[in-house]
Amino acid sequence: MEKSQKEKIFRDAPVGKAVFTLVIPTVLSQIITVVYNIADTFFIGQQNDPDQVAAATVIMPVFIFLTAFANLFGIGGASAISRCLGAGDRKRAAGSAAFCVRSAAVLALVYGMLLFLLKAPLLPLLGANEASYDYCCEYMLWTVGIGAVPTVMNVCLSHLVRSEGYSGQAGFGVALGGILNILLDPVFIIVLHLGVGGAAIATMLSNTAAALYFVIFLHRIRENTVISFDLRRPVFSAAIAADVLRGGLPSFIMTLMSTVSNMALNHLVASLSNEAVAGMGIAKKIDSVAYSIAFGMAQGVLPLIGFNYAAGNRERTKRCIGVSFFSSIAISIVGMIMLFFLAPHVVSGFIGDESTVAYGQHFLRIICLACPTTAANFMIITVFQATGAGVRPLILSLLRKGSLDVPLMFLLYGISGSEGIAWATPAADLLAMITALCMFIPYMKSIEKRIDT
Repeated sequence: MEKSQKEKIFRDAPVGKAVFTLVIPTVLSQIITVVYNIADTFFIGQQNDPDQVAAATVIMPVFIFLTAFANLFGIGGASAISRCLGAGDRKRAAGSAAFCVRSAAVLALVYGMLLFLLKAPLLPLLGANEASYDYCCEYMLWTVGIGAVPTVMNVCLSHLVRSEGYSGQAGFGVALGGILNILLDPVFIIVLHLGVGGAAIATMLSNTAAALYFVIFLHRIRENTVISFDLRRPVFSAAIAADVLRGGLPSFIMTLMSTVSNMALNHLVASLSNEAVAGMGIAKKIDSVAYSIAFGMAQGVLPLIGFNYAAGNRERTKRCIGVSFFSSIAISIVGMIMLFFLAPHVVSGFIGDESTVAYGQHFLRIICLACPTTAANFMIITVFQATGAGVRPLILSLLRKGSLDVPLMFLLYGISGSEGIAWATPAADLLAMITALCMFIPYMKSIEKRIDT
């Protein structure tokens, strides 16, 4: 019988080709996702109103937290499915997929409703003030209140589809939403004069379109995929739930802590001015391009590593990890250099307000220094996730954001003001990388002993 698509990529293709076959569509889809988020900020910034840019920045942490649910079940499911397929257990893979689809949809719905109902006490804590409050409410309504389910399902389904070797189709689905959002932004923001609310509507509609693409694609390949929307299929078992959550929890925690970190960051910067909040928001959006490349490379190779690890192919597992790791670091260094030297020109393209530009270019030159360490941390966490390495990825996820950078923000802010807030990011990532390497090096040696040739 002819080998399936996933077997050809995961088991037989040359390692370099396999890595980049899976990585390129994932990275491109991540970049397009970031570009459409940047497009929101760009087109909002063309209004030359720092209050509207600040509103989008304030809401961004709770919007990004939707990704935590998507990653919990998407990445956790992808890890579980790829390992089940590598071991030849399609029934368990199907059960894992169904559990992920249902759980992600329900939690997204509850989260979206709850946050919108609690917006009055929540928004001031996030950094909203009198000038930006109404804009924040409008942005939250469409992106989090109404848009929670399609946003989560878009990302979650892309991970699950990728776990079966359909990396190109997964990338196309995410890219479809991103491109549509870029096209809709100027229509709603500029032509219809809806401002920040128009950006939110465009985001909601684009994520809905992407989620529908995945539903249609999975229906078309229903005879060849383990992913199903059939509610009659029995899915729940403690073993399946534990396996999925164990694989996805590190990414969930990482996004959760990133949300906490961004909330603390916005709170501190908001004490300066809305121009400072807008500047930091623009800087982080630009820096997220490099972040997305590192994240895309890591997640693109997760099913490849998991499949070969479960299949017992020691040498191929090690080569996949090595090629992925060093490629990611090299690309991140190039990205860091470009962002550092182009910072003033890039930030000034978003908004004409001089004070906002001054804050933004200064913040960007500092936070971009974390690009290489972020890439290393992502890849190490992914290796642990793909191989089912217990609590290690969870520990590293807790270290990257929230537990290290938030105390450093307050400490360095007290020492050197706004500049200290920005320096907390590269400092925390460096400490996290040192810890990660101390765990990763002996683990790689142990893999040789546990996997049979």
